[in-house]
Amino acid sequence: QVQLVESGGGSVQAGGSLRLSCAASSLTTRTYCMAWFRQAPGKEREGVASFDSDGSTKYAESMKGRFTISKDKNVLYLQMVNLEPEDSAVYYCAADPGKTAARFFGNYCYTNPLDYSVWGQGTQVTVSS
Repeated sequence: QVQLVESGGGSVQAGGSLRLSCAASSLTTRTYCMAWFRQAPGKEREGVASFDSDGSTKYAESMKGRFTISKDKNVLYLQMVNLEPEDSAVYYCAADPGKTAARFFGNYCYTNPLDYSVWGQGTQVTVSS
């Protein structure tokens, strides 16, 4: 059973940077999607970026430029720079093993939370002004 464990969250001042990590265990399927999402209090969960097992990445339009998703072995990363108070949220890592959902959408890894079946517990990011 796939398990995801996020780390790297914390408190930073506006303009600062953080790198989040998501350690994936038992992700053994040849194809998969992984992604980062975030949820602020009182708001819906929103997609940040996705990572395809073929190495391609996608970003939510509003996240382009300050966020970079990458993966090394079994760890998914989210590098965040020039953080703003509006970036404060709980950040979640998610996976779609075997592209079970993505195969219905041209095999592309999008950032719709409904496409992901495995979730981590989240890590809090707080940006102060």
